This record gives sequence, C-alpha cells and structure tokens, in this order.
Amino acid sequence: MAISHLHSLQSVRVSFPCRPSVSNNYYHGRDNFTTKSSSLVYASTNNLDRDLHLQSKVETVLDSVKWDDRGLAVAIAQNVDTGAILMQGFANREAVATTVSSRKATFYSRSRSMLWTKGETSNNFINVHDIFLDCDRDSIIYLGKPDGPTCHTGSETCYYTPVFDLLENQQDKEDKLALTTLYSLESTIAQRKGELEVPESGKPSWTRRLLLDEKLLCSKIREEADELCRTLEDNEDKPRAASEMADVLYHAMVLLALKDVKMEEVLDILRRRFSQSGIEEKRSRNPQA
Repeated sequence: MAISHLHSLQSVRVSFPCRPSVSNNYYHGRDNFTTKSSSLVYASTNNLDRDLHLQSKVETVLDSVKWDDRGLAVAIAQNVDTGAILMQGFANREAVATTVSSRKATFYSRSRSMLWTKGETSNNFINVHDIFLDCDRDSIIYLGKPDGPTCHTGSETCYYTPVFDLLENQQDKEDKLALTTLYSLESTIAQRKGELEVPESGKPSWTRRLLLDEKLLCSKIREEADELCRTLEDNEDKPRAASEMADVLYHAMVLLALKDVKMEEVLDILRRRFSQSGIEEKRSRNPQA
C-alpha cells in the first residue's frame, strides 16, 4: 500500500470516451526505432465522423508529447485508489496508444526494443483508468488499479527500499513500503492488532485497548462523530473541525482493522460512486446488507 504523491505532475489529462483499437507498424532498430506508419482504428462504427474526430484528437495529444531522441518518455504507474507509485518504465508513441486502446499499462523495453504490457506473463495487469501528462509533457502517469503485486519480487510496488535506512547501514531490515500518513496509520494499527497475543510492556497503547474492547471502540466512534458535527453546529474554527475529523478517522480505522477491511477497499467503493447520485446509490443498496 505504498503511497507517494505526484499531483504536481498531473496537469494534463488524457481521457477517451471510447476505446480505440490500435494498429501501429514500427521498425525497431538495435539502439533506436523509426516510425513507418501510425494509425488508430476505432472499434465503434456507429458514428464514423465522431470516431475520426476522436482519432485526430488522440493523435494531437500524442504529437504534443516531448519524446526524447529515442522517441521515449518516462511512464509511471500509480494506484488510482491509494496513490501508490507502483513502477516506472518508458513508453513510446505506440505504447501509449496501446494503453489507450487496451486500458492495460503498456511500456517500451529499451533492452529488448519492443513493447511490453505489465502482467502479460504474471497476469498482474495494471488496469488504466486515466492517463496524465506533466506540465512539460515529457513524463506520463498511468493511473490505474493493479490486479496483484507489481514488482517482479512479489512486492506490492517496486519502491520498497528506504534510502535513510541504507545510509544508516540497516540494509538487513525487512523491506518497507513508502507509506504516507493515512497508510502509515493503517500499518501501525495492523501492527498493534498483530501484537494482541503478546503481553503488553512499557507504555499502554490506546489502540490496543480499543482493539480489545469493542464497546469502548464503538462508543468512541459515536462520541467523536458527534463532536465533529458540533464543530458545524457551534460554528467552531477549521482547525477544530480538522482535529475532530482526525479522531473520527482514526477510531473508524481501528474498527476496520477488526473487520479486516482495508482502506483501499473503502476508497475503491468511493471511486465507483463518483458517477452515481448518492441518493440513487443508497436506494440501490440491498436492505439486508
């Protein structure tokens, strides 16, 4: 559940209302490649004019990318729900076009001089929801959902080696994920849960107490939720509202840990609701759920 923010790079979205099939003919040399021809053939035949217009827009976007002297740009895969930076590779024009068509993160292998789709051998595909270009248009983000571990080592992401540990000669420690605030908290709560069978030593842990006492936990969630509402009702300031929300979030995450529910699952549900009316969504829920 590694987290790393690249919002500063996400300045230009590349979104496509339909999925084109891609037909590109590339000649790959030993150290370079030359484009012989490139065309995007769209599957939809209901509105040829619309498809041709969309094809032109896609080609225009690809033309705007600042490919290097080998026709490549850095391509980064990021988890759409957690923000985790999954991996970094390189993409050429054909790789991006293929990603648009297949919605699977596709890259260009410099060592093999060929396209490759993440997951083509492991089935751990990265399902792309959107594509972003940075402000200089020389870097690409594939924003998507991974089917499984991204790294060939079996790690969730390719980024699990903390530099400061290396500087302190702590290479032998267990691999870490690049966690930011929300997921560091989830990791700490999970660690406390895993230690419940071990006798507590030292300073008592509030998280441990909550994990061991469901009634206490639920009473705290209700209490903190009420205090959050009071910040609105009593017109309290923003810092107070933020503080009460932090309390609600923390206690709710302890409950999720007891239910073995990951924050990623919660965020996935929220994302799926973006295009649906909240009223309609509530009506569609199973009353027994």
